[in-house]
Amino acid sequence: MKQMVNILVVIGVLGLSTQAFIGLSFFISCIWEKEKRATAVALLQFIGMVVVLAVFIAIALAGTFHTPIGKAVLIIGYAGVIAAAVLLLKRSRPNPRALEGTKGLIIGKVGRHDERKIVFARNRSLRPGSEQFEIFYKVHPEYREYDEKRRAMGGPLGHIGTVDNPNADINNAMIFASLNIPVYLGDPLKICPERHPALKEKLGSKKIQITPMEASKRIKGYAKRLGASLVGIAELNPLWVYSKRGEIFRENWEDWGRQINIDHKYVIMFAEEMDFDLVGTAPHTPTSIESMYNYAKGAFISSQLASFIANLGYSASANHLRHYDGLMVPMAVDAGLGELSRMGYLLTKELGPRVRLSAVTTDLTLIPDKPVDIGAKYFCEVCKKCAVCCPSNSIPDGDPEEINGSMRWKLNDETCFEYWGKVGTDCNRCMMVCPWSHARTFPHRLIVFLITRNKLAGKIFAYMDDLFYGRQPKPKKGPDWASYK
Repeated sequence: MKQMVNILVVIGVLGLSTQAFIGLSFFISCIWEKEKRATAVALLQFIGMVVVLAVFIAIALAGTFHTPIGKAVLIIGYAGVIAAAVLLLKRSRPNPRALEGTKGLIIGKVGRHDERKIVFARNRSLRPGSEQFEIFYKVHPEYREYDEKRRAMGGPLGHIGTVDNPNADINNAMIFASLNIPVYLGDPLKICPERHPALKEKLGSKKIQITPMEASKRIKGYAKRLGASLVGIAELNPLWVYSKRGEIFRENWEDWGRQINIDHKYVIMFAEEMDFDLVGTAPHTPTSIESMYNYAKGAFISSQLASFIANLGYSASANHLRHYDGLMVPMAVDAGLGELSRMGYLLTKELGPRVRLSAVTTDLTLIPDKPVDIGAKYFCEVCKKCAVCCPSNSIPDGDPEEINGSMRWKLNDETCFEYWGKVGTDCNRCMMVCPWSHARTFPHRLIVFLITRNKLAGKIFAYMDDLFYGRQPKPKKGPDWASYK
């Protein structure tokens, strides 16, 4: 029995030492994240862990655990630890709806979205006095009052950098610089590219034969080499394709209101990571620098990938800031990149909501990925941090509701878009405060591992995030090269 107690004591010392090491790594992580509050709380936590370890060793050296009471305390302690480990480490029953992708959210009839109705198209494309302007508001007078008020604020980002004026000009210059790439790559011949002349001369219209497995492997590898952080493939669900064209960028007004029909069977979705430090400044101008950089990156990746597929002899269409054929988030859910979150963004296991999405649709036969269950629904039900911190109160704090035949949370796009006009950025405040947005340091990777497999862990860490980082985290300073002060 004495030997057994000694073994339990050694295991206890190792366990508490490991706990203290994790506490130390979290403290270091908070310093690296430049989180003052979290650093202070993490330091107190680490000190507490060290004290517990020291007290345990002192009691063991005093021989207390060999007494009847000491043995009882040791056994009870181990029982509690084992019970807690089982509760936190045991994989919860999967969410069957999540594993079905967007099909698992559909409970009624889903109507395709008309691109002409989205706030961006109404603000950016409709010009007062034009034929399209008059036609649209005659059919949809309910939008006119809001749109006129919002249009007076300027384009999608209002008067760029208003929140940081008068010191925003340098950052504004970077924001506009990134727009060049999507604008250039928005040309129809780059969106739906043809085979390169050299290959056309050699192969004519002959398709290069490639198996679905080989094609999927090469496409994913090439997309990541081009800069994609995450890549997934899905069969294209027509419900997520816009019904009619609404965004006009090249005076192609003959396309406005035209039915959108895509013959492609597959969609390749990719996510580009939004930088942790720049997102941390939200809603200030550095976060828009990062948004525009990733929109440019998405345009580059999607155009290159579409050209690659065209060179193989198949049809492909790039989807990016200057050309979307459909809704990126539901397509990404079906492609297994993540789940739909409370804020309306895609929530990924690897990067949380800190991503921008772009895509390529194609008739090249590929192997679809499966939707994933990362515990987002259960986490978002408890957390609600994005709703609490949203400066325009655009994110609902209640339960999911049926919206257009799907059970989900619905962002109020008009109040959100109005706030963009006020601050002159794309805000990103919800992205910044989401607990999933933390840098993927060792302790945060460990936390993500736990919450993606266990509902209870998700609830616990949602509350712990408030304890360490605060319920309403403040914007960070950001890097010097993108200073907004």
